[in-house]
Amino acid sequence: MATVPSYTPSIWVRLCHALPRLDLTMQMRDNAFTPDSWEYQQTLLVLSSFSAIALILSLLVVLSFLIHYCCCHRGDSGNASDEEEEDDDASGGHGYSGRKGRGICCVTWVSVAAVTLCCVAIGVGFYGNSEANDGMYQLTSSLLTANYTLASIDLLVSDTVSGLQQSISGPLTSMEDLFTGNKPALVSTRSCRRLSERVVSLLSSLTLGRGLVLTDGATGNGSDAIIGMLTPAPPSIAPTLTPASAPPGPFSPGWAANTLMVNEDYRWLSYVLLLLLDLVVCLFILLGLAKQARWLLILMTVLAWLALFLSWGSLGLETATVVALSDFCTDPNTFVLNSTNFNTGTSTDILDYYLTCSRRMNSPFQQLLTQSQRALSSIHSHLSNLERDALPRFPKAERSLRDVQQILNSTEGNFHQLVALLNCRGLNKDYIDSLKGLCYDGMEGLLYLSLYSFLSALAFTAILCSLPGAWRSFASDSEDYEDSDSESEDPFTSHQARRQTAMGSQRGALPPFYSYQGAGWTPPFSSAPPLPTPNASSNGNPGYESLPLIDRQSPPPSYSPSMLTGYGGSQSNPNPAHSRNLYSR
Repeated sequence: MATVPSYTPSIWVRLCHALPRLDLTMQMRDNAFTPDSWEYQQTLLVLSSFSAIALILSLLVVLSFLIHYCCCHRGDSGNASDEEEEDDDASGGHGYSGRKGRGICCVTWVSVAAVTLCCVAIGVGFYGNSEANDGMYQLTSSLLTANYTLASIDLLVSDTVSGLQQSISGPLTSMEDLFTGNKPALVSTRSCRRLSERVVSLLSSLTLGRGLVLTDGATGNGSDAIIGMLTPAPPSIAPTLTPASAPPGPFSPGWAANTLMVNEDYRWLSYVLLLLLDLVVCLFILLGLAKQARWLLILMTVLAWLALFLSWGSLGLETATVVALSDFCTDPNTFVLNSTNFNTGTSTDILDYYLTCSRRMNSPFQQLLTQSQRALSSIHSHLSNLERDALPRFPKAERSLRDVQQILNSTEGNFHQLVALLNCRGLNKDYIDSLKGLCYDGMEGLLYLSLYSFLSALAFTAILCSLPGAWRSFASDSEDYEDSDSESEDPFTSHQARRQTAMGSQRGALPPFYSYQGAGWTPPFSSAPPLPTPNASSNGNPGYESLPLIDRQSPPPSYSPSMLTGYGGSQSNPNPAHSRNLYSR
């Protein structure tokens, strides 16, 4: 296992990588990351099947609760109706029986707890989806940066090669014709030509994808091969599957980044829609419980079934992805070396140099670059000698000599940039950044998404078990208003108060608040307007019980005989008989 500097597998990667692997025949398998192997794919299928088993168990639990509500409670309905009146008296007149009220409270709180757990799972899911998206963004950014570096190398190589070829076919050929009579100048010119051809040959062999298979079936070994390997695919072009008999295409970091970005956009959007579905279901379940709306709870139950299947299904996919990613992140260099060597034919030494970037390793291009640098220095020396010795004797060669010097200066500038880009530090930094984005943030995000799927599946299982008992306990509209009189009731009185009034009227009329004679009497000297006299009820008593407390008349004052005598003596026209008749009631 080749180590990567500045990268260490996290504890989650090591824990997931240590999980035992079983194939379909229940035999132990190796945990090395080989996605093309059927044995390795079987181990992922077995791990994903655990979510299917959990889904079956959830369905059995929900089915058992449905059977309990539908069958077992049917036999208890007769006993409940016989004991309803006694339970109402024990409950204090709140409208529900004691045992029934306790059952409704338990079912409602179980539903609320399950919805709360689902909301917590949704929060975890949003965080995990954001973390996974950040990891994929860092991965694609690193791949695009590496693709830009490789494309820059290809551009410098192609510009240098084309410039030297142009100088060979143009100015150097003209100088050879002009220096035909001067042997020292002709030797220097031919040396420049030979060295230029040497540099072209060396730079043409400078490729990271030696032995690439081009589209026309020819084997590339020059700048064409580099162009075929480094040119990124346009973002609008989707990856296409090639036949099995066709040779593998060249690996392009740009194509890989574009493909990952498109897939990540679809993944992120799918999880957002799933999270919003769960959130809507939870909020409307709370609304249905608060409003006691059966139709809303039935609709949310159907959506909860859908969310349950989606939660367990996503958990299976996330389990397989987490385990496969942990296998890759444990030893990424081995897979990259094998797959890249197979796809592009690049030398293992070159790949290992860029993946590890160890100080103890020498650049595989060091000898090639040294020879090219020496050749360019020799060309520069020969051109200086020609400018000093041959140019005064052959003034017509000045233009050709200036063109060669200009091409040589641009070639040396490109060469220095090429040496800096071929250093392992730039590409190795991009490689480490991509590993950190995928194996740190991406792995953490997938683990949070797995936790979200597990918690939401448990929450929806509990919701599906408790909702049938909740909507069975809701009173219908006919039960709420069956004993109420809409013309005489206060419109602001609650349904529960109406039910209490209706049940009180069924048990018998309460005794009147005042049952005395002369309740409608008013003092003869009162300055206040007379209060309305209540209508007498059917049993002859005044109907004070049908009036609000604030409108009821106070009882008449009691007068002693001395008070009556004093009151009669103080009148201007005393009439003792009239007074006795007035207060004898």
